[in-house]
Amino acid sequence: MKYVIIRDDDTNTLTPIECLETLYRPFLDKGLPVCLATIPNVRSDVCLPSGPREGFLVASKGAAARAYPIGENAKLVHYLKDNPGYQIVQHGYHHEFVGTQTEFDHNNRADIIRRLDLGTRYLLEAGFEKPKTFVAPYDRVTPVGYRELARRFEIISTGWFERARLPRSWWPGLVMRKLRKQPHWRHQGVSLLSHPGCLLSYHRPYKTMLEEIRRSVESRNLTVLVTHWWEFFRDGENDLPFIQVLHETAAFLAAQKDLKVIRFSDIVEQNIPLN
Repeated sequence: MKYVIIRDDDTNTLTPIECLETLYRPFLDKGLPVCLATIPNVRSDVCLPSGPREGFLVASKGAAARAYPIGENAKLVHYLKDNPGYQIVQHGYHHEFVGTQTEFDHNNRADIIRRLDLGTRYLLEAGFEKPKTFVAPYDRVTPVGYRELARRFEIISTGWFERARLPRSWWPGLVMRKLRKQPHWRHQGVSLLSHPGCLLSYHRPYKTMLEEIRRSVESRNLTVLVTHWWEFFRDGENDLPFIQVLHETAAFLAAQKDLKVIRFSDIVEQNIPLN
């Protein structure tokens, strides 16, 4: 049996329900769970170091420049709770840059703890379950950050793992993972998941996207498929060809008898093998 996790990044208080419904109704109707990496307290004024506003703010025109806790959008929270096919996982805190650094790309332990604990608190206050999974904004975490994540979460999902960014005591496990050519590994009970890049992205050619996904899924026991909801609506309009590929992906995954789409939490609760 092979396993797939659908990870959609950047759901936040300012995300329109219609966007998620347009993208993921075919998944939910087929019984395919979708893990939403959710920003607990998004800021409406986040800009990339190069200048443009962050893409996940595509629908936030006119919003005052402040932080918006996820629970502030009661309609969105009710929608997510009413559709148990969604699983909410923690995606940073503000999902912001502090100068040129991302919010977990530093070694200020007190600030990292504050952001992690407040982020979890906002998710709990909105009525979601305590998250077992953390998704690193921009895939950047320092050794101090990884130590604090390991104290709070059972699963860490990121693009890749670099020795320089990991605590020294984690290095032997990373070396063994590389020698065995394994995409995922565990350290003292924490599952560390990488992914094969954002295969569902407008930066990739639409005509070959589904074939790339098929090859990736067939080459791994567990594949984390990553996308970002706002990329499908980045110009303020529905990118229909891109949405079609996403829905074709749902049909492909549902048709595979030797494949199961799971939640992040299933890895722990069902003891899913990583490799």
